[in-house]
Amino acid sequence: MTIENLLEKNRRWSENQTYIDPDFFQRLSLQQTPEYLWIGCSDSRVPANQVVGLDPGELFVHRNIANVVLHTDFNCLSVLQFAVDVLKVRHVIVCGHYGCGGVKAALGNTEFGLVDNWLRHIKDVYYQHQDEVNAIKSEEARIDRLCELNVMEQVNNLAKTKIVQHAWDRGQELAIHGLIYSIKDGLLQELNVNARTPEFIDPIFRMQSDN
Repeated sequence: MTIENLLEKNRRWSENQTYIDPDFFQRLSLQQTPEYLWIGCSDSRVPANQVVGLDPGELFVHRNIANVVLHTDFNCLSVLQFAVDVLKVRHVIVCGHYGCGGVKAALGNTEFGLVDNWLRHIKDVYYQHQDEVNAIKSEEARIDRLCELNVMEQVNNLAKTKIVQHAWDRGQELAIHGLIYSIKDGLLQELNVNARTPEFIDPIFRMQSDN
């Protein structure tokens, strides 16, 4: 498929969207008011808006390999701060997916290049839970369980950020959720890890505002 093909598809999409809702693009041009920030994997099979059935403007999105949240990743943190402080989203969703290639690569020892530095953080998650993961006989099931554990860890990492904790301190309604997506059937599943208050994290990570 060429760029020209993509442009033609774009024109058709724009025309169809305008036919369905003549004021759609006019409304979008005025502002965006999403209630959700989605932090997901870069995998092309997990398109955020389509997965949850939301239109453009309804979901603020950040994606990277294996949906990782790091306190040193200024890209992710900038998105988080804008979503929380400016857009005032009410929900932050960390969404992983079963069969994640990044997670699978992290379980091995093959050298891939620059991405190895990124995968190291997923290896850390494995290291913390290696007894549980290694006890699983099926390789596919091991990978899928680590996909779940990785999402849980990233929810924890989000709750530890100043951005989230400052929002909670000022009484802003903000919840962090961990979800996992199955490419096999297109369904999302909750992982029962939800952070709504500072009590979610260990006291050593809780920050006290000067205000």
